[in-house]
Amino acid sequence: MKKIKYLTNRDLLAEIHRSKNTFCSYVDPDYHQYDIILPNLEKINLRTIAEAKRNRAARLAKEAHETAVAAAGKKIPAKQFDVDYRKMEKKDLIFRIMTYEHIPGDLSRKKTKKSTADSHVKVNFPPFQHWKFDEKDNLICVGKSHWVGGMHNGEFDPNCGKATNELALMWMKLCERYATRGNVRGYTYNDEMRGQAILQLAQIGLQFDESKSQNPFAYYTAAVTNSFVRIINIEKRNQNIRDDILEMNGMNPSWTRQNEGNKSLNGSTKAKSKTKTKSRKRS
Repeated sequence: MKKIKYLTNRDLLAEIHRSKNTFCSYVDPDYHQYDIILPNLEKINLRTIAEAKRNRAARLAKEAHETAVAAAGKKIPAKQFDVDYRKMEKKDLIFRIMTYEHIPGDLSRKKTKKSTADSHVKVNFPPFQHWKFDEKDNLICVGKSHWVGGMHNGEFDPNCGKATNELALMWMKLCERYATRGNVRGYTYNDEMRGQAILQLAQIGLQFDESKSQNPFAYYTAAVTNSFVRIINIEKRNQNIRDDILEMNGMNPSWTRQNEGNKSLNGSTKAKSKTKTKSRKRS
């Protein structure tokens, strides 16, 4: 297991893809890599097929260049690995279709249904299917998420996979680095904030939707920020309750409450002095 020094969207996307693949079943293991993401089969047309070919050509060229650089141990011009997308065959393309067709329905899960997901069993990330053209130019399903077994004789299983160890380490590294920021590192409950953030990422980490964004770093950072702010607000509320109880019993509250009281007194004193100064000038 390699040590993670820094995080990039590219590495995060790769590990998210590997993690989601553990929840999927494919006719052939090579069909796990998609070339384009579409909302439904009706969106497969000449334009999206051409876009999928360009995406596949760019990916294959990049993989070939990286392999050559790793083997040679030196920089190699990437242009010589370019692939002409116009020479690609349509049957080699893989289309990821975002759909709930293979997810069992559950009408009792939510009373008010605001989306398609509310009418189906809850899953840990948006479900999808992989489709491709066969030799007769017909579209066939070659992969399903949250699935075990064949495409026709398999069964739905939402707990068949897990997040990879590398992705878990990335979540931990992100929380550790956020905990060292100047606006949060001074809190005595910094460990609690970091633990809550890791728990939050473990719960929603795979919900990132590649069809809507290619920036998982921003998605995870927002989740971590919300977790830290939530713990800060809870601790402040608990501290106010403790201070109120101490004051009710004639005891000194925390230094934070005392400083707030001093600041309010100083502010009122300054306001009174300004008022007196203005009245003297008028007289």
